[in-house]
This record gives sequence, C-alpha cells and structure tokens, in this order.
Amino acid sequence: MYKWPLINDNISQSDREVLADFILNSNRFTNGPKVKEFEKKWSEWLGVKHTVFVNSGASANYMMASIVKELKGVGEVIVPPLGWVSDISPLVNLGMTPVFVDIELNNLALSIEKVEKAISANTKAIILVHALGFNGINSELIKVAKKNDLFLIEDCCESHGATFDGKKVGSIGDMSNFSFYFGHHITTIEGGVVCTDDDEIYEYAKLFRSHGMTREASDDFKQKYIKKYPDLNPLFTFAVPGYNMRNTEINAVLGIEQLKRLNLHIERRTENLKTWLDNLDSDKYFVNYDMKGSSNFALPLIMIKKDKGLFKRVCKLLYNNKVEFRIGTAGGGNQVRQPYLKEGKYDYYIFQSLKNADHVHFYGLYVGNHTELTSQQILSLCERLNNV
Repeated sequence: MYKWPLINDNISQSDREVLADFILNSNRFTNGPKVKEFEKKWSEWLGVKHTVFVNSGASANYMMASIVKELKGVGEVIVPPLGWVSDISPLVNLGMTPVFVDIELNNLALSIEKVEKAISANTKAIILVHALGFNGINSELIKVAKKNDLFLIEDCCESHGATFDGKKVGSIGDMSNFSFYFGHHITTIEGGVVCTDDDEIYEYAKLFRSHGMTREASDDFKQKYIKKYPDLNPLFTFAVPGYNMRNTEINAVLGIEQLKRLNLHIERRTENLKTWLDNLDSDKYFVNYDMKGSSNFALPLIMIKKDKGLFKRVCKLLYNNKVEFRIGTAGGGNQVRQPYLKEGKYDYYIFQSLKNADHVHFYGLYVGNHTELTSQQILSLCERLNNV
C-alpha cells in the first residue's frame, strides 16, 4: 500500500451521487444528449468550435491519424519518442511512417529546430505531445507547419489547462486530443475527446467515431453522399472505414460534474510542481523546465548525470518510503525501444539521434501529483532525495 500513490481517488462522493441519480432516473445510457452537453461545455472551456467525445484518449489518437490519412494520404508523420504508444500505433497500423525526432529536456517536447530539418516531401503531419503537462508548442513550430502545409496535431492527454500565448493547448493546432482516464486532471472513468476549429475535420471525426456512417454528419455533408450514392439508405451510408469509438451518457455525466473542479485541480498541481522543483538539488536533478503555461500531470525526477548507481538508490528510496513512481515518462520512456518497433514488423525512421529521449528513458522517472498532496509531504521527500 502506497503512502504516496500516483493519483488519489478523484471520483468524489458528490460525483457518485450525481451518477446514481442519473442511473436511477434516466432511460438512455448510450451516446445521446448528455454527451452533446459535455462536448459543448468542454469546447467552451477549451476555447474551440468543436469537440467529439470518444471512449478513450487512445481512440482519439486513432481517429486523428485516420483523418490525416483520409485527407492527405499515406506518408510520413513526425513524432516524439516520448509519449504514449497510441501516438505511434495508429500510424503504423494505418500504413504511415513515424519519423522520430528528439525532445528538449526543458519541456520534454519535440525539438523545433530538428523538426524543420526532418520534414520531407512525403511529410503529412506533426504530432506534438505536451508531455507531463509542460507546454511544448511555440510560434516557430506553428509557422513551420503552416509553411509546409502539414497538419499540426496536439496530444494534450497529460496537459489539461496548459497554455501558450494566452490560449489553452489543444486549441492551437489543427486538431487535438485529451484523455479523461483515471489518473488525469479530470476523469470520465474511460474517455477522451478530439477537438478542432476546422469544420471538415469535425465532420470526419464524427464519421470515424461511429462506424464511418454519415448519420451524424451535417446536412450538407450528408446530401453530398445522397446525391452521389442514390442506391444507398442514407441511415446506413458508410463514407469512411470508421470504428465504434462512441462514449456513453454515464461517462458524460461524470465529465460534466468533474469539469466544475478542473481549474482548481490545475492550480493545485501547478503549485505542487513549483514546490517540488524549488526544493530539489539542482546538482543532482534536472529542474530547469520551462514552467510558463504548464499544467502539471506528474512530478518529474531526471538525473543530471548518467549515474546508474544514483538512479538505483533513488528508486530504492522511493520504494522504501512507499512512494509510487514510474520509470521513464508516462509512456515508459523512448518508444523506439519497444518490441512493436524493435522487432522490425513496421517501417519507422529515426532522425539523427534520440540522445535526450534516451537520457530520460534510462535516468528519469516521475512520482504522482494530485490535489491532496501537502507542501510538507513534498518538502520532506525532496530533503530525502537530496541526501541520497
């Protein structure tokens, strides 16, 4: 039993009561009006025109990759080596080629300088992961994507509420996704969203969410297929090879309730990160993160030096003090080292080297960050870590 778990129980008693009341008094539980209400509220909170609620952040990754393939064709997609498997797996399963570009240590996100050099005539998109809640975007990346006519995709699954230039991340690129899994800033048990300001992307997101059917599409979009395929039933016209990634009314009800506390959760997590970084020994641990606009998911602990002995002692200290931790990042470190890529079944390309990603892979970890942590807990652990 951990004294300091990765996440506290973030489904409150009031959440449970709202869910119980809905279950007892509702006759519809599949994708319906509550899903639409949550989508509207999330769009308003994020500052985008459109949100499509799906059954996980990973499903949202798959849908975005499918949209890239549908609108731009098969090709290369620039990706970071630090993220989650679902940033990469849709690409290889859809016949796309991931091009891995190294990260910067100060925000754990793509090196913008290297991204521009990695672009080829066959590049279709850039996937930017806002890792552990740090903002990873800047003006140069936005310019590069526009200049080369590339989709800029933001994976914000760990960064609800992070900002750049006064806008929330996830509202800046062509499309974005968020996860509402148990350990994130808010939860819908399982769940995620695809967000965009682009009307065409929105139409395709609805298609891919629900079997590729045009049933939920706009009237103009449906009419195009009715005219082109008059022999088909409009209720069963499949415009794309879609999936069933719909979510439920129950998950939406929980999301609506949790959204009321999201801003408070972001503030507390950000305060925790500041206390953490201000009190770690900067000779032992990397602390020079770009904090501007961050909305922290977890408390990073990356060794300055390549010292395996120190790393093992740090892990032992955390274990002995019953502090739950994860080696690497939330995705387990450098994705290129994972069997699904190493065993040679899929095409991928490494641009230059992944030096920084490998350093995090071998000498980095994180501990949990949640709203019930106290400053004294953080200060006490920092003191122990500094004395390792």
